[in-house]
Amino acid sequence: MSEVVLVVVAHSDDESISMAGTISKHVKKGDKVFVVSMTDGVGARDDANLNEINERKNASLLASKILGFEWGHCYDFNDNAMDSYPLIEVVKAVEKAKQDYSPTLVYTHSGADLNVDHRVVANAVLTAFRPQPNEYCKEIRLFEVASATDYGNSAITGSFSPNLFVDISNEWPSKVESLEAYIAEMREYPHSRSIESIKNLANLRGNQVGYDFAESFEVIRKLED
Repeated sequence: MSEVVLVVVAHSDDESISMAGTISKHVKKGDKVFVVSMTDGVGARDDANLNEINERKNASLLASKILGFEWGHCYDFNDNAMDSYPLIEVVKAVEKAKQDYSPTLVYTHSGADLNVDHRVVANAVLTAFRPQPNEYCKEIRLFEVASATDYGNSAITGSFSPNLFVDISNEWPSKVESLEAYIAEMREYPHSRSIESIKNLANLRGNQVGYDFAESFEVIRKLED
């Protein structure tokens, strides 16, 4: 049975870094995947300009074409300043996506993350999808983002403890292609946001459970009828 999958990210590129292979698997299964972003992803940079914003937009469109997902609502909250907004504003944005797409499965950031935008989005998604009678969202999964989740510290941000591992061995080439679409956001090895380091993480998550490559998630709620 096909599902409607909603992925809520703080910045375009988070979806590819964290779960490009899993998105590709959903699309191959016939699931409809919508991705919603909250910021332009570059506005906090001192030298950000319209060309850079447009470049990021074009990269996101290419990534969606490569992986087969559809961009949903894309909001313009200030990059790396989402904690400056009342949480209810962000919650309402997520609730709009919930209403429009009626997802059965939702992915978003782990709160165990150094990036403040990621933490705000995680809180907003959990609030927007708080348990309700006759809920159509049956599962919520949290993902890790290289160079953000790994930069957190359990004493301050808590920890990411995956309990779901998705085999992306066949989807790894598509993930690389989507990361290359965001080449301006990639860094040189051994930075954890380099393609080689993301490959190392996928190897690690895979090897933890007997796969060549995997993406890992925390399942925080799952409903069964």
